[in-house]
Amino acid sequence: MTIGRPPKYKTAEEMQVVIDDYFHSVTIIDNGETVSRPTMAGLALALDLDRRTLLTYSKKDDFHPTVKRAKQRVEEELEKALYGTGVAGVIFNLKNNFEWKDKQEVEQSGQIKVIGITTEF
Repeated sequence: MTIGRPPKYKTAEEMQVVIDDYFHSVTIIDNGETVSRPTMAGLALALDLDRRTLLTYSKKDDFHPTVKRAKQRVEEELEKALYGTGVAGVIFNLKNNFEWKDKQEVEQSGQIKVIGITTEF
């Protein structure tokens, strides 16, 4: 016995049409530059699904490539937006995708007193 309502999309091709319309709707021309600002929430909304249901579709063999590619398109546009006016986005990207790390060097100087004994270093 199947529980729940029937799937909204019967084929990945049917879903792809809505995905393409969504990406087209969030693309604008700003100062002569093409800018796209898609989001996962916006994608789910355009598909008339909640985010969890969209992720459930991604687990189905027929829909996996379609949803994965849509998520990659969102990710690409978000990554492009990291290169705004500051460096914080670029640093975030380098740390999370390219294993960059902050390095801290600690220098110690002074005295350590242990039960009346003084050690300099």
